[in-house]
Amino acid sequence: MTDFTMQRDAEGVATITWDVPGKSMNVLSLDGAAELDGLLDDALADPAVKAIVITSGKADFAAGMDLNVLARMKEGGAQAVLDGVMSLHRLLRKIERAGMDPRTLKGGKPIAAALPGTALGIGLELPLACHRIFAADNPKARIGLPEIMVGIFPGAGGTTRLVRKMGAMAAAPLLLEGKLNEPAKAKAAGVIDEVVADPLAAAREWVLQASDADLVKPWDARGYKMPGGAPYHPAGFMTFVGASAMVMGRTMGVYPAARALLSAVYEGAQVDFDTALRIEARWFTNVLMNPSSGNMIRSLFISKEALEKGANRPDVPDEKVRKVGILGAGMMGAGIAHVSAQAGIEVVLIDATQEAADRGKAHSAGLLDKGIARRKLTEEKKAEVLARIHATTDYAALEGCDLIVEAVFEDPGVKAEVTARAEAVIPAEAIFATNTSTLPISDLARASARPGQFIGIHFFSPVDRMNLVEIIRGKQTGERAVAKALDFVRQIRKTPIVVNDARFFYANRCIIPYINEGIRMVGEGVNPTLIENAAKMMGMPLGPLQLVDETSIDLAVKIAKATRAAMGDAYPDTAVDAVIFGLADQGRMGRKAKAGFYDYDEAGKRGALWSGIGQQWPRADDQPELTEVQHRLMFVQALEAVRALEQGVLTDIREGDVGAILGWGFAPWTGGPFGWLDMLGAEQAVRIAEGLAARHGERFAPPALLRQMADRGDSFYGRFGGAQKAA
Repeated sequence: MTDFTMQRDAEGVATITWDVPGKSMNVLSLDGAAELDGLLDDALADPAVKAIVITSGKADFAAGMDLNVLARMKEGGAQAVLDGVMSLHRLLRKIERAGMDPRTLKGGKPIAAALPGTALGIGLELPLACHRIFAADNPKARIGLPEIMVGIFPGAGGTTRLVRKMGAMAAAPLLLEGKLNEPAKAKAAGVIDEVVADPLAAAREWVLQASDADLVKPWDARGYKMPGGAPYHPAGFMTFVGASAMVMGRTMGVYPAARALLSAVYEGAQVDFDTALRIEARWFTNVLMNPSSGNMIRSLFISKEALEKGANRPDVPDEKVRKVGILGAGMMGAGIAHVSAQAGIEVVLIDATQEAADRGKAHSAGLLDKGIARRKLTEEKKAEVLARIHATTDYAALEGCDLIVEAVFEDPGVKAEVTARAEAVIPAEAIFATNTSTLPISDLARASARPGQFIGIHFFSPVDRMNLVEIIRGKQTGERAVAKALDFVRQIRKTPIVVNDARFFYANRCIIPYINEGIRMVGEGVNPTLIENAAKMMGMPLGPLQLVDETSIDLAVKIAKATRAAMGDAYPDTAVDAVIFGLADQGRMGRKAKAGFYDYDEAGKRGALWSGIGQQWPRADDQPELTEVQHRLMFVQALEAVRALEQGVLTDIREGDVGAILGWGFAPWTGGPFGWLDMLGAEQAVRIAEGLAARHGERFAPPALLRQMADRGDSFYGRFGGAQKAA
């Protein structure tokens, strides 16, 4: 079983085919790289071989490097990482030089890449080392370098080659944002060379007529000058100054990969190509050995992929959904209908009036029209998706549904009514799911005649864009219901986490304290600008005040009232209520009302923080240190995640970290709350939390589990990592 094979033809073309056994897409391992290296040596040494084409035996070229390999390399230490990366540089440099005389740059063998589909990461870095890149005219294919999205950067020459090929300014979106393009746009940007109907045939034709000059890369030619200018060229100077400002502005300095990438580009632009590759390798090693990089790879790739493949799925037969009934055609129900129909599932969308049901279906039509405008789908595909959605008021249409998703108002009485109406017509074996963000599932299940088949599915808004779905087990929920919910979420290509029932479940029990802490500080007289910037400088995508504006202040009021009614004297947040009720009394309900903690223009565009905040809640003379504000905002979330684990709401810390990043944007550079606490160390975390508790209250008191871990010198991933359950 080999990843690469080679065939020679009568015309002297050796075709190397990448086809990793047992994988739907090619990924590169060190063993695979060694195989490719050996085949190249064979072809370059064979006088009968005139040229080489590298292609894929799959529909796509490659998804990138196997990140599990990088994780194993890291275990060997920095030298092992550097050695592994330099071996890839030597391999790709061998392709680039192709046996030519280093003095004359002649006598080499043309090597072309033929890409049948998507080419990402090393799947693009390898072609960039070839002498010409041919891609199939496939608008669904994506070409790019997305490594920055998982906390690393293109470290197999992609950074150095792309900057030298395009210039730093043009390469920035591809390197620093991980922007992916369809083949036609990749060609227009200068990333690849040709877009053709048959890339393999075109590549063969080209290599057979290529000249010595076609084999010399611009950076190997005498007199090469970097497009846009090197760092101390007048034009290049402004580019690099601007890039540095852009990176700091977008990352707030907390993402080490972005800083390292920029350093590799800046330093590499001042030296020869081979030295630049060594600089890139050293910065890549620096990033990979950084705990942030390891945490991001673990949560955003390894753990996320494991959860999407059903890591915690009960051992029951396949429960793929054939027909789903959705009760409620508001924004949530309409969004769930859309993603279900897109996944090929037949949908019955029910609301109280036909007008409301039709409006829910029209929401899907609007999203599909946007896809057509962006050339991501056709009119025929739109018609096909819409044909799967049957909008109606008739509950009899639910007959034959194997899954019901109820998405009506957050009112137990309304939910109980539609539950009974649906269960009167659906098959006895159907699973009933309620989409709720706050109401306990076990309480809602009392309205069901089949509590073992009743489960919570918490979608995040907007459904079409948010990747996380929280599945909640009620006290009586059976294994088949969990399997059905997981299989459904995987069908619609979302990432599932499974949690046990408790007030606010997992995501909301962590994000609400974050919002509340920001609001509480406003009431204390902390500068709102300090609160918002402290959060962003820790890597949170939105400050707590902006977040409550986005989700709406009247929703915060509603949740506060319901929580107070449920908790009685144990309710802790009267200080928060004073602020949000004060805003609500003035009609400042957030972005939708064009007035909240922030001001908004008529189009709803966010402006500055409302000047009236300082008048209503006067600014304290002594403002806290930045670190104090950051610790309050981060620990109030992380400690709640630990309590969720301690109380059995979470049973797998992988779900806790993946859910935190995808669900509410918990500082992705940390890898999630458990990853962040491991970076701090349990002993240090307890020390900081105790100080916060002394100054600000018992909500910061370290949970017993965290204290125990500090005493034992444990880490969360050391104790609960991998597939182990948190018992």
